[in-house]
This record gives sequence, structure tokens and C-alpha cells, in this order.
Amino acid sequence: MKVFKGKALFLDRNDINTDEIIPAKYLTEITKEALKPYLLEDLTLPGFDSEADVIDKAFIVSRENFGCGSSREHAPWALEVNGIYAVIAESFARIFRQNMFNCGMYAIELPAETIDHLFQDYAGKDVTMKIDVDKDQLIITADGRDEIIGFSIGGFDKTLVMEDGWVGYADKNY
Repeated sequence: MKVFKGKALFLDRNDINTDEIIPAKYLTEITKEALKPYLLEDLTLPGFDSEADVIDKAFIVSRENFGCGSSREHAPWALEVNGIYAVIAESFARIFRQNMFNCGMYAIELPAETIDHLFQDYAGKDVTMKIDVDKDQLIITADGRDEIIGFSIGGFDKTLVMEDGWVGYADKNY
């Protein structure tokens, strides 16, 4: 199973689409590894540098409708190959969200007020996050203190995360 612990990247914008996550011109690549250097290459946010800011991150915190646009698995694959196994947002495009779980990764939806709180209290800081898979809790560590935020996901989606996605689930059950 993937390790759900690491540094967080805060992307303060609604509607980050799959073309911004991984530009379409790279979809001819035949391995996930080939997608690695191009993650978020076309994302335009003030102060954001895709080459520097993605390094060593394991979580993305964003706003609503993350992963909208084209319905392709390449977007979660580009996150996965870069070690980003969890995205936390107010909402997700339906297919992107399911593709995250299908790859054994978390797409955690939190209320707008909680997302606002995360940006207000933690954006721009050295933040480490961890998911307690058994308790469905997000543990945030910054400035020498911990905060715990509960979340919920569907039973089968959690099974996919625990089994490292559909391939792991199929290997174990079929």
C-alpha cells in the first residue's frame, strides 16, 4: 500500500483541469514514468513554479471541481508517479475522483469552510500531512502542532485505496 504521509502543496484555485495536471501533448507517452517531469506544467498561478514546487510533495490541497476537463487516467498517473497520493478539495470532477480511487489514491472532499481554514492556517507554511487510513482522519502538522480532521469515503473506494487500486483488488479477489 502507498504511504500517505508527506509535504503538502497548496493550489488556491477552482477548476484545475486535467490539461493543467498533465498537458495533452504528453498523452502519447507509453509509461507513467515518462509523465513525471510534466506534472502541472501548464498550471498558471501567481508564484507557482511547477518544476520547484512539486518536488517532494505527497498531498495537494485545492478548491472546488479539481480534475475537471477531459476524462483520462493520465492525470492521476502523473500525480502518482510524482509521489502525490492524495488530493484534498471541496469537490472533484466525477471521473477524475473515481480514477484516483481506481489507482489506489485518495480524493478527499471536505466542506468549503474546512478548505478555507486549511488555506488560511497552512498555505505558505512547511506543512506535513498524514492520513490515518483506519480512522479516516487527516493529521496536519505545522508550527509544532497537530490538527486532526475527519473525512469519509465510500466503502468500496476505501477498499480500492487499501488494495492499491483496481489491479491490486483484482489480483487479490479474482
